[in-house]
Amino acid sequence: MIKVHHLNDSRSQRVLWFLEELGVDYEIVPYRRNATTRLAPPELKAVHPLGKSPVIQNGALVVAESGAILEYLARTYGKGRFIPPEGSADFISHLHWMHFAEGSAMLPLMLGLYVGRLGEAGAPLHPRIDSEIANHLGYMETALATSDYFIGHSIMAVDFQITFVLEAAKSGRRLDPYPRLLAYLERMHARPAYQRAVERGGPYTLGR
Repeated sequence: MIKVHHLNDSRSQRVLWFLEELGVDYEIVPYRRNATTRLAPPELKAVHPLGKSPVIQNGALVVAESGAILEYLARTYGKGRFIPPEGSADFISHLHWMHFAEGSAMLPLMLGLYVGRLGEAGAPLHPRIDSEIANHLGYMETALATSDYFIGHSIMAVDFQITFVLEAAKSGRRLDPYPRLLAYLERMHARPAYQRAVERGGPYTLGR
């Protein structure tokens, strides 16, 4: 059975959700953030050298990084769902959005969080950070102009990847100017598998 090393209020929530959508049995190994630093506990380093979550174990196999985990699960258990056919235009688009979510969109949101803790010392950086966030959110808003999902009209692995980014944006009160992204997030949160994942994973307040 798959073990998910699950940290509260983290990217590992997207892994629980995907496993629920796949209908794959899994076990949760829970961890709690430090209440002061919000960092993961040191026990996670015994699972993977980075000491971060999510990490999954499937027998002797250990997989870290949520994007890699989603790809592995989709290819292993998806039965042709959740990833477009290789070689298709949708496959290339899916690859783009999977990497965009963490490689581009998440970075300025994290910078905004950390720089915000500097108070006035971080003030000179906010205009650049804010412009990058707006650029990425506007790009995603446009992508949903003609479909309910980021790849056509059915949910794909990338939707599990991107939802966390939008939750992070919403938690920072960044989503109000983007009605399509807000509606998309509501659709994702309404999915029964998402709700089951929150119930199993414990309280999850990010972006809600």
